[in-house]
Amino acid sequence: MNQKIIAYDLGTGGIKTSLYTTEGKSLASTFASYQTYFPGENMQEQAPDDWWQAIISTTRELLDKTSTAAAEIAALAISGHSLGVVPIGKSGELLLESTPIWSDKRAVSQSEAFFGKVDYQDWYMATGNGFPPECYAAFKILWYKENEPDMYARIDKVIGTKDYCNYKFTGRLCTDYSYASGSGLFDLKKWDYRKEYIDTSGIDPHILPEIIGSDAIVGTITSRAAAETGLPVTVKVICGGVDNSCMALGAKGTEDGRVYTSLGSSAWIALVSNRPVLDFKYKPYVFAHVIKGMYASATSIFSAGNSLRWVRDNFCMDLMEKERAGKRDSYDAMTTLAAKSPIGSRNVIFNPSFAGGSMIEESPNICGGYGGLNLSTTREDIIRATLEGITLNLRMALDILKQYHPAIDNMLIAGGGSKSEFWRQMFADIYNMEILKSNIDQDAASLGAAALAAVGAGLWKDYSAMDNLHNIQNTAKPVAEHSREYEKALARFKEFAHQMAAMGNYIAGK
Repeated sequence: MNQKIIAYDLGTGGIKTSLYTTEGKSLASTFASYQTYFPGENMQEQAPDDWWQAIISTTRELLDKTSTAAAEIAALAISGHSLGVVPIGKSGELLLESTPIWSDKRAVSQSEAFFGKVDYQDWYMATGNGFPPECYAAFKILWYKENEPDMYARIDKVIGTKDYCNYKFTGRLCTDYSYASGSGLFDLKKWDYRKEYIDTSGIDPHILPEIIGSDAIVGTITSRAAAETGLPVTVKVICGGVDNSCMALGAKGTEDGRVYTSLGSSAWIALVSNRPVLDFKYKPYVFAHVIKGMYASATSIFSAGNSLRWVRDNFCMDLMEKERAGKRDSYDAMTTLAAKSPIGSRNVIFNPSFAGGSMIEESPNICGGYGGLNLSTTREDIIRATLEGITLNLRMALDILKQYHPAIDNMLIAGGGSKSEFWRQMFADIYNMEILKSNIDQDAASLGAAALAAVGAGLWKDYSAMDNLHNIQNTAKPVAEHSREYEKALARFKEFAHQMAAMGNYIAGK
């Protein structure tokens, strides 16, 4: 019987469940979405049982659509969205129907109290936790302690998103190093919880889960989970990892210096290295890699594809109508229009900070917007300026990482935006390096989880097979003349971003 692997990509918007051969070839996938709840200011929650129900439905659908016998599944692993805090009671029960997800920022006062006792810079340099501190798990747990004291007293363990699904599969409560590195209590260099931070926080250390390797076996599936999912009790459940690190693995991140750009609704550039990239000024966010001893360090912007979607929805309604009529993809039509505008978009400048400033920005209040508009500005100029602004903003993120790893000379690009040949060439010209697009594209997190399952189940001896799974479909090379023009555009972009940060502070009364 041909053995197969199931990889789960548990994302913020839904779960993608994929079937792989033991050689790492993707055979098919299914998808199910789930709801995000907004119960109050700065609160964003999801229901852990919604994740589990999505696993059940997509697993059964995947087996059915591929006519795969359940007995063929040898192992599974999950890539999970980060910074989750799922409380499990002393009797093994889920204590809250919905729990904060990575983007929840309710724990501001808890983080401020902690940093009244711990130096923020020292904490960042130890943990690499470069998101706003209130996003990290420790401070959300402290919010539980202060605002849900009765529930907190009943906690046995607080676990992450994919760890909850592993628990439903196996009955074991644990996490891996990559997910634990987003706890706010993890020392990157020691690869363990830091006692000083636990003691200072006042969190009961016993509620922190056991840490095992990302490719370690959690267990096999319980009879109940088997009945629900249609999988056999022989399936090995591998611990899996946080989405950032699984994606890094799936994007060929197996060696020091490997780098990729993920171009979706938000966008980031991640560097896999033997040392974490720690810079208090720009605060790259760092996760322990799923390959122990390595790190995935990233710089990001909060609105990339979201900004382009905004332009489409507000300036290109006619193109959307044609797409609905089956004539042409609206984004493809937009890039055709953008190509009619010259490099520099006839001096129109776009700052893409529509979702606020990331850590690389001058201010979290920075405004998104356009500069250089006049009565001769065309829609073509607006669209091209939008693409250029997103890419120039990411160039700034790249320059931060290159300070620590200057040998970066090519870039793998993944995500929805990588489909555009025009945009890939723009990236090559603005980054001034070769841009590579492979067949893996949007499946990097899934492939990373599949690789963990393969190694954990003993089907692979190591991760050396990863490179062979990437078939480079396109290489965009920089055009020297274009790169020189974009260096001038980068200077204009930086000055405009500075002005938009000042305006954002003014509007916010800062």
